[in-house]
Amino acid sequence: MSRLPVRVVAAVSVRPWLWSTALRQSFRLAPTGWWHRPPFLPVPDGEYLAMRSTIQYGDPKHSLDTQDVLKYLSWCRGEAR
Repeated sequence: MSRLPVRVVAAVSVRPWLWSTALRQSFRLAPTGWWHRPPFLPVPDGEYLAMRSTIQYGDPKHSLDTQDVLKYLSWCRGEAR
């Protein structure tokens, strides 16, 4: 399982306008049947995150950049309107 960096969670937690978007995206990116497998949370599959990191940063092991996550969630929020 890939872990969400604490700094990303902290950055989203102080932006209440992104909470519903972050929750919605968590469920959209979670693999089917996530509730049957530990950690029993709607987190994206590690392979998916590695693919996204390769596309964005050129390295499948690159950690999430807080500003990139915030920009992504803001974009998702705008698109949902």
